[in-house]
Amino acid sequence: MKQLNFQKKQDILRSKFLRSGVKMIGPDTVYFSSDTKIGKNVTIEPFVVFGSNVKVGNNVIIKSFSHLEDCKIENKVVIGPYARIRPKTTLKEGSKIGNFVEIKKSIIGKKSKVNHLTYIGDTKIGKDVNVGAGTITCNYDGVKKRKTIIKDNVFIGSNSSLVAPVTLNKKSVIGAGSVITKSVKSKSLALTRAAQTEVLNYKRKNK
Repeated sequence: MKQLNFQKKQDILRSKFLRSGVKMIGPDTVYFSSDTKIGKNVTIEPFVVFGSNVKVGNNVIIKSFSHLEDCKIENKVVIGPYARIRPKTTLKEGSKIGNFVEIKKSIIGKKSKVNHLTYIGDTKIGKDVNVGAGTITCNYDGVKKRKTIIKDNVFIGSNSSLVAPVTLNKKSVIGAGSVITKSVKSKSLALTRAAQTEVLNYKRKNK
């Protein structure tokens, strides 16, 4: 009986959003909460789940296999596929969250991009920031959650670890593969990378 009631409730919610102009490619695969709020000209691809307290603005695209809960999505945002937007997150206008990205208790600024394979937690990101693939904010030291501040126009190279608490100031650049433990000054390049070693004419051992 509970399953039948759940399905009936979902059918009602799906019909409501379709009538309001929400574009759903596979309505039967999208699940809403009773308090979900969605603006105008929004597209939702198949297999998207809305937890409680989700507010979506106008001209938003949510791609397949994304999960959202207790978050605010402003206008012209693109999410997914395979994105997880966790509680107390705000995605500002024009931001983009890509595949296999998890955002928790963070603000992603206007037109900032977090495109691939990344975890952002307890972080405030400014506008026009590019976060490279494989970047992680190391926000938990085993006792407390620490904050990361990333200011406007910062470029973060792929596979970087940002060890909180840390601040990346405006227009700074983080070299790929870096572990950043100290705040970075504006318009500077920060990198932590061991020197590459090369052995000439190297021969692999035979089994």
